[in-house]
This record gives sequence, structure tokens and C-alpha cells, in this order.
Amino acid sequence: MKITITSMEKFTFTSFRQQFPILEDLINGHALVYFDNAATTQKPICVIDSYQNYYQLNNANVHRASHALSARATLAFENVRGKVRTFINANTNKEIIWTKGSTESINLVAQSWGRSTLQVNDEIVLSYSEHHANIVPWQIVAQQTGAKIKVLPLTLSGQIDVEQLESVIGERTRIVCFGHISNVIGKINPIKEIIRVARKYKALTLVDGAQAIAHLKVDVRALDCDFYVFSAHKMYGPTGVGVLYGKRELLEKMPPYQAGGEMIKAVSFEQTTFNDLPHKFEAGTPNIAGVVALGSTITFLEQQGHAALLEYETRLKQYCFDKLSTVEGLTYIVNEAPDIPVFSFTLANQHNHDVATALDSVGIAVRSGHHCAMPLMQYLHIDGCIRLSLSAYNSFEEVDFVVQQLKSIRKSMLEENEKTGTFEHKEITDSNSFATTHLAVDDIYTIFAKAKSWDSKHREIMMLGKKQLRLAEADKTELSLITGCESQAWLVCNRENNDIFRFKGDSDAKVIRGLFAIILAAVDNKTAAQISAFDMDKYFNELGLLQHLSPSRGNGLRAIVQKIYSSIELY
Repeated sequence: MKITITSMEKFTFTSFRQQFPILEDLINGHALVYFDNAATTQKPICVIDSYQNYYQLNNANVHRASHALSARATLAFENVRGKVRTFINANTNKEIIWTKGSTESINLVAQSWGRSTLQVNDEIVLSYSEHHANIVPWQIVAQQTGAKIKVLPLTLSGQIDVEQLESVIGERTRIVCFGHISNVIGKINPIKEIIRVARKYKALTLVDGAQAIAHLKVDVRALDCDFYVFSAHKMYGPTGVGVLYGKRELLEKMPPYQAGGEMIKAVSFEQTTFNDLPHKFEAGTPNIAGVVALGSTITFLEQQGHAALLEYETRLKQYCFDKLSTVEGLTYIVNEAPDIPVFSFTLANQHNHDVATALDSVGIAVRSGHHCAMPLMQYLHIDGCIRLSLSAYNSFEEVDFVVQQLKSIRKSMLEENEKTGTFEHKEITDSNSFATTHLAVDDIYTIFAKAKSWDSKHREIMMLGKKQLRLAEADKTELSLITGCESQAWLVCNRENNDIFRFKGDSDAKVIRGLFAIILAAVDNKTAAQISAFDMDKYFNELGLLQHLSPSRGNGLRAIVQKIYSSIELY
């Protein structure tokens, strides 16, 4: 990607970073390193103030009232629609539809245009790199209409393969839906070529711009796409606000997506007349404060100087790619450097959730798992990966710290293997007997009493996971699989003749195996009455688990407990 810089404009890293108060926070006693920007970006103080000021000074419903406060709120609300139109270079404010986010924008098009237009055997074309939000709505509308889904393959670098476009897009294609940039791969797709081929076959195009909007200058007229969607929260704006851009002639023909106030002109029990664009698609009271705050977001970005901001991100991206490439055992999931600072990789002999949890223990926020892109994981033949996604408020020093920690994780794993003479996948399995000796609750309390900080507690959990015996493969069945746990996990239960219950647990992730050790200390070799009487929430709180574990990991903890309760109920 070639970038032409005419000047550094107004962006400087120090002044930019200072606008984000959360970056001064401490996480688990360490300075926050926030590398999860592909999920959501942090918010500058001007956006936070704008949101708060709306409720303090301008709170009223928009469009409907005749008093001054409502007029003021309506003016502020509609002014932002004009800002967005200019920001993406749409033709008219009527082409800017407010939604909750990219997901709702796609659902709106799928249900409004798709359900009213698609017919049996029509084709919807997606790509293997799509976020679930650009897959599931089309699966639903395909089931409703009898349409079929076809999928565009990728190159080894993770982009949609232009050489195979016309082997998928054809005479039956009605719409082609694809990400401007994948949230996992970080490569810019050949968007103009895809749109050209779609146009050749008279198919519409929908571009998911959620990952592009904060990094690229988007011009919907230059792209000539039919629909473009993005979310405010991925471009330093508030959550709960999204934009659907659609060409006016298409939006005029589409039926409303939801019904209620504001999207009507007149209602009687005999007939309803719908409102004009854009209000036809905006039923009910909107997220007014969020929209107003989006206006402040756009002003903030314009003040930075987009080209200079992008130039800094490009240098940061290349630096991070080069530094990560020095980590032994690190493998990128696709070839070549990304176009934006989004890096997805695996670390040899380390479960991605274990790596993310280890990084979190020292204040580093990254994402692990399938990243709402399960078909992409299947396409790449991996179970998941670690994702680092950076923004212009991240520093070169933060990159150095993260790389240092990744190397430390790798070194610790190698040292453990030298001591045990075995790799994790060869650890001893507990295939036959329930007679393994688990730690008692008092043992767990003793271990955690000595661990004052979260990173030391995390190390203890990982050590417990290392010592936990593994289940035999024959025990890892659909019946023993735990639903609601982010990593794959299994629980086997047996009731002995004296009504004592014995449990064995296992997971792909060492951190989950460590949590198993903690839980089984409380329930193994106990009666059903003893298990039910034990206050698990109090136990977790006293150990300091729930306040430090991520919500998904905390939900996994509860899922294990729920599996135990449901298992004893079966007997």
C-alpha cells in the first residue's frame, strides 16, 4: 500500500495519546497496553465530554416535539448526519442511516432488500474471511427466500483472490458482501476489482468497513459500492452507533426494516404511510447522545490530519511486524505483513488463550480465539489464534514490551519442557481411574494467600494446570463437552457406591485446566448434598478470581460449575 504524505499536518503521537484518559490506567498493577483495537478503540476526552454534555445540557427527543430543547437536540443530531455524509463522501444526507452498529446495518440490508428481492436459487456471494456479522444475516435470509450462498476463496496472504472472482460471481449472483479489511488478517481486499466484477453481472455490493473506517480514507462514491457499513466504536467513537450508507435509489425502493415511531408519516388502523429517507429506516428513539458524540469523533479525527496519522500507523505496523517476527515459535496465520496494524498468529505448543491470559496478567490487552470468524479458522485449518491490533495511540515501546513478554512465555515453556522432558500434548493422561488425588480447598487457599498480585496468582493457576492429569481421548465426547466455555473443555463424572461423586476435567488451554484444579478441590470426593451446599461464588471471590478473569473466562468458570451441578442431577 503506497501512502503519499504532503506534510505531518497536525498529528503528533504525544498529543494524540494524551487525549485518551484510560491509557493512564493500571491493569493488574501494570501500565495498560491496549492492543485490542480491532474489537473496539478507546475514546478521546472530547468524545466522552460530548456524550456527557448532551445529557446535561441538550437532552430531549428529536424531531417530534415543538419546544426549544428538542429543536436544539434535533439540530445537533441531524448536523452529524451531514458530517458523516462529508466524511465518507456520500451524495446526500438521505443516504446516511443510523443503526446500532455494522451488525445491524448488515441485518437491515439482508432483511429489507434481501428478503423482498431474493428468490429461489439466487446467489449471495461472501468470502471466507468474513466476520460472523456478514455471514449469519445472509444465512438467515437465504433460508427465508431459498437463495444460495457461495464463497470467495483467499490468496496465501489472506486477501480475496481476484483470479477466482468469476468462478464464484456469475449470472445468478444478486449481491456480493465482503469486508474492506478482515478483522483477523488486516489486509485490504481488492475492493474495486470485486465491485467491477459484481457490476458486470448486475449484482449489488455491500462492503463491511468496520475495520477500515479508522485506518483509511473512505470515499463511497469513488468505490461505487451500493452499501457501506461501519461502527462508531471502532473509530474512537461511542458504542451503540453505526452507519449504513446506501445509494438513494436502492434505499427508496427498500421496505422498512423495523416499524414504530418516526418511520411513519401517517397511521390509521386501515393504512400506514411510511416516512421519507432516511427516517424510514430509523424506528423509535435513536441513540441521540451516541450520534452527537460521533460528530465529535469526526471533528477530532479531522483535526489530527488523516495522512499524518496514517503515516504513523504505517511505521508502527512495520515495526511491530518486524519485532514479532523475531519471536521463536511465532507463526503468522497468513503470508506477508498486514496493511493495517492487525497481527494474528499462533505460538508453538501454546494455547492461544493461555498466551492471552499470561499477557493480561501484566496489563497487556489482546484477543484470542476465533475472533467471530469461525469459517476463516476452518479455512486456515487452525482452532484459533492470538490477535494484536494497534492504533495510533500505541507506542513503539509498548510493542517492545509485548514482544519481550511473548519471548518470556516461550522461554518459560521451553524451560518447563526441559525439566519434564515432555511437551504438553504428551502429558500423562488419566484414562481409567477416578482415584486421582485432588488438592483440598484449604490447599488452594494456602497457595493463593501467598500470591498477592494477579500475575502471581496467574502463575499459580498455570502451574496447577500443568500438574492436572489429562483425560484420555475416549473421554472427550459430546456428552462430556462443556458448553459456554471459550476453550474446549470436558468433564467426566462418576458416582461411587457410597454416593460419593468423582470428577475428572480437561481442556485444551492450560489456564482452564488450572481452574479445573481449583473447582475440583471443592467438589471431588463429595456427596451431592455437600457439593450443592458449597458456596462457590464466595470461594471464587475470596480467591480473587472473578474480578480478574475476563468475562469470557469467568463465564467458562461458571460453565464448568454448571456442568458439575447438571451431572450430579443425572444420577
